[in-house]
Amino acid sequence: MFGNLKDSVKNFSQKAKESVTEKELSEDEVEDVLWDLEEALLQNNVAYDVIETIKEDMTEDLVGESVTRMQGESFIRESLHDAIHDVLDQPPIDIDTVIQENDPALILFMGFNGSGKTTSIAKIASRLKDEYEVVLAAGDTFRSAAIDQLQEHGDNLGLTVVAHEYGADPAAVIYDAVEHADKEDADVVLADTAGRSHTDQNLMAQLKKVVEVNDPDLNVLVVDALAGNDVVQQAEQYEAVGFDGIILTKVDVDKKGGSALSLGYLTGKPIMYLGTGQQYEDLEAFDADTMVDRLLE
Repeated sequence: MFGNLKDSVKNFSQKAKESVTEKELSEDEVEDVLWDLEEALLQNNVAYDVIETIKEDMTEDLVGESVTRMQGESFIRESLHDAIHDVLDQPPIDIDTVIQENDPALILFMGFNGSGKTTSIAKIASRLKDEYEVVLAAGDTFRSAAIDQLQEHGDNLGLTVVAHEYGADPAAVIYDAVEHADKEDADVVLADTAGRSHTDQNLMAQLKKVVEVNDPDLNVLVVDALAGNDVVQQAEQYEAVGFDGIILTKVDVDKKGGSALSLGYLTGKPIMYLGTGQQYEDLEAFDADTMVDRLLE
């Protein structure tokens, strides 16, 4: 995970060590070191605005500091650690609070084609089912086999799936799922929606209708880490619908890792979970400290 970015940071830190002498760090010296960092981050799909923020924070932190050559690498790595942490650190969303404050709670999942929405829903359902009564809503009535896929997950997990026929109105499907959950005293509805390109205006309008009709308690955008900087553009387009938090999938096979640094900062929305595989347990709650440690270990 994040192999390329780790290697780039390691190379950057080594060059920083070689560049630092026993004296007060000048702005030119810091700028020389950060130039390599900028190049490394750009190559690893970190958005330019995020890179500039990291560089500005580090420049403010480093210029004028007196360090020895032996201290240099660790001092600069600590500064880099803090700068990346600040970029990643967004106010978290507590799903338990969302569920406990709504009866039943509706959590709606949206995202680009193939981003991993249905699998992410199943993973979250697996996490929640021991504590809450969970209902799944098959709101993807567009993609062939989408309902069957969600039903299979429901069967595996022992959960009710509310579904209509393919081609049905997804807003009505999700509305019925909430009605069913209310009648059966269930705690939370996890609603699937069709994967759609953010450039498909008709499908985006349909998603807006789903949100307007059902007024979800939490909207979650699911994005594929392998999409690189495109995930930022996707997220910006989905702002027209509105989302509260992010699930970043396929990070186990993302060798660059820059999208994680870009998404939260540029959208102002927290990354809630990382998808790390295909099994139900392969979902990791996002933690900024853990992420930074991974990048710099």
